[in-house]
Amino acid sequence: MARIKKACIIDDDHIFLFGAKRMMESTSFCDVLLVYRNGREALEALKGMVDENEELPSVIFLDINMPVLDGWQFLEEFEEILNDQVIHIFILSSSIDPQDLKKAELFSSIREFIHKPIKYSDLARVKECID
Repeated sequence: MARIKKACIIDDDHIFLFGAKRMMESTSFCDVLLVYRNGREALEALKGMVDENEELPSVIFLDINMPVLDGWQFLEEFEEILNDQVIHIFILSSSIDPQDLKKAELFSSIREFIHKPIKYSDLARVKECID
């Protein structure tokens, strides 16, 4: 499997972030990993990349329950700024609410809903999805 050039995690859970980053480092998941603590911070950074004509991350792991701007709000605004780059978004959540699963189906950019905690097999499946 090819290594992902640039990936992004948007999540406010420090413990999850610590574990996910370690897991991605140990598997050489990507060359560059961007981390944002809420949807607003991520949206502003990604908008800046679009404005500067920089390559966006090809993979975004997105939590849906965050302060400031939650995952759903992020998605609504992010889809408006997307250029022609292909972005694979994977929801990462501890939610078991069937409504969250249904809502995820409304966004064409969402590839999969992954339940926390993330596992090595999830990372392997993500790589397979985008190869």
